[in-house]
Amino acid sequence: MAKILVVEDDKELNKIICNYFEISGYKVVGCYNGVEALAEIEKDSFDLIISDIMMPQMDGFTMLEKVRNKNSQIPVIFMSARDDKFSKQLGYKIGVDDYIVKPFDIDELVLKVGAMLRRVTAVNSQLTLGNLMLDSNEHTAYLDGEELNLTVREFDLLFKLVSNPKKTFTRSQLMEEFWDFDSSATSRTVDVYMAKLRDKTSKCDAFSIVTVHGLGYKVVLNEK
Repeated sequence: MAKILVVEDDKELNKIICNYFEISGYKVVGCYNGVEALAEIEKDSFDLIISDIMMPQMDGFTMLEKVRNKNSQIPVIFMSARDDKFSKQLGYKIGVDDYIVKPFDIDELVLKVGAMLRRVTAVNSQLTLGNLMLDSNEHTAYLDGEELNLTVREFDLLFKLVSNPKKTFTRSQLMEEFWDFDSSATSRTVDVYMAKLRDKTSKCDAFSIVTVHGLGYKVVLNEK
């Protein structure tokens, strides 16, 4: 299930958009300005961001610049009452993927998001890092051309970490996403899986799986 961050200072509109996307089958987090958005991005990973431009504390342009400095891939859609050419040009120059003018049809926004996520999924189905290649469509991993023996959950965990290098994922975040409502899973379960992944990827030359003490795990790229 895709997770969307909605950044909109109009609380009523924010609530409407979040509710609509939840009904449409997405996980949604809402916040009211760029500062809050960056804090949410530090805490969790998102598949797409929908953001207003004119907001208190930090506007959408500044927020997008900071997002792009850390993540060049995540899709971002601006929704704004600003319909001038300069605003649109600046948004696309900074790195926005689409621009929708208020007032807008929320059904159209949902369709745009669905289409964008499908394109991103298709493009990102294969991920290569050094001598490791991951294919999310086939759920397979290859190391130096040889297939790695990974379970479905091991693959999903590895793909998540490798797709977000340098980003720390807490044990609770990983448990919530990959063990869902499995009551038998504990933080120790996550540790066991990470130990297995470290062993199976020990010959990968591009990265290491690092323990962030007191928090969780992240992938760190090896220096060349």
